[in-house]
Amino acid sequence: MDTREMKFEETAARIEDAFQLFEPSHVALAVSFGAEDQVLTDLLVRSGEPVRFFTLDTGRQFEETYRTMERTIERYGIRFEVFAPDTRELESLVAERGPNLFYSGIEDRKACCRVRKLNPLARALAGLEAWICGLRREQSVTRNRVEAVSFDAEHGLHKVCPLFDWSEDDVWSYIRARGVPYNPLHDKRFKSIGCAPCTRATGPGEDIRSGRWWWESPEHKECGLHAPAAHLGT
Repeated sequence: MDTREMKFEETAARIEDAFQLFEPSHVALAVSFGAEDQVLTDLLVRSGEPVRFFTLDTGRQFEETYRTMERTIERYGIRFEVFAPDTRELESLVAERGPNLFYSGIEDRKACCRVRKLNPLARALAGLEAWICGLRREQSVTRNRVEAVSFDAEHGLHKVCPLFDWSEDDVWSYIRARGVPYNPLHDKRFKSIGCAPCTRATGPGEDIRSGRWWWESPEHKECGLHAPAAHLGT
């Protein structure tokens, strides 16, 4: 077994360890259909544990993202719980600030993220002991202290990041080795994929998340889903 395969096996074991800490039926994977989440979906399906899978449909995603969701359902036979923005809240936001308010400034952009992502996330996490997500330390300066297991005080539950120490090469090696379906936008240099108006392709040598909210400085490039958490160890 080569070094990378060993890492894949260690990560699978890391996931099994998490299921010793938390009841699997009270654990869910947050899926945005980016490369990391596709790896985690494959690992969790292979684990055989009865975890939930959910996604946040902001209403502004790329068509390629929806197609990736369909391909993932076909491949694994799983069901995704879909959480969308509250209709009245969204209508009020757009009426007051316009459909593309996120270009106006950080506060307006965060208001959009709050309505389209954070509030639906709160509903998705209700009743869970832990949520699993695809954060990696290498992704950006805002994520370089991510740990395998931590307490998410913002949402009142634990966060499990099995890929915290993976490189981008590790992610793509797994996808190729296992034939995991992935978003075709990745082939067009979209390294991190969010809502269509707030995501662009990255250029050579650019940071992985440089294509997200590219008009903002790097330290602001988070939507609020992932607040700093207290480390509990690996």
